[in-house]
Amino acid sequence: MSRPALAYEPIQPSERDSKLAEQSSRVLSKYIKSEETQLSISSKDNPSETITIPNSAFRLLIDILTHMSRGNAITLIPIHAELTTQQAADLLNVSRPFVTQLTDSNQLPCRKVGTHRRILFKDLMDYKKNIDIEREKVLDQLVLEAQELNIGYE
Repeated sequence: MSRPALAYEPIQPSERDSKLAEQSSRVLSKYIKSEETQLSISSKDNPSETITIPNSAFRLLIDILTHMSRGNAITLIPIHAELTTQQAADLLNVSRPFVTQLTDSNQLPCRKVGTHRRILFKDLMDYKKNIDIEREKVLDQLVLEAQELNIGYE
């Protein structure tokens, strides 16, 4: 049996896992009908023992399987997790020094552990959401200007 993945270490599905995930997500998605839907699982080794999974975990499982079916690496990060600047940079797809600049300028909250910065995952996602909103506004403005200048956008 392999060791469990480290906290935030991505799991890359094999081709076989991707195919199985695709089949599983299709079958399971048929059972999501309402917020009350729960999934009960039993093992082939011990069919008399059944566990019930809450609806939120059931939906998360289907999301995980869907991403795996596309060959995407998966990782789970608790909302209260503290990330290093490198982990935050990886999630934002930017450099670590850029994240450090964001923390130094108070654009991204962090706390210091000695000389090391720790960023709450929730704060990182709030920052990402805000920059995505700003990016969308700028793109909308560019489209409007392009339309006004009649350069091919309608």
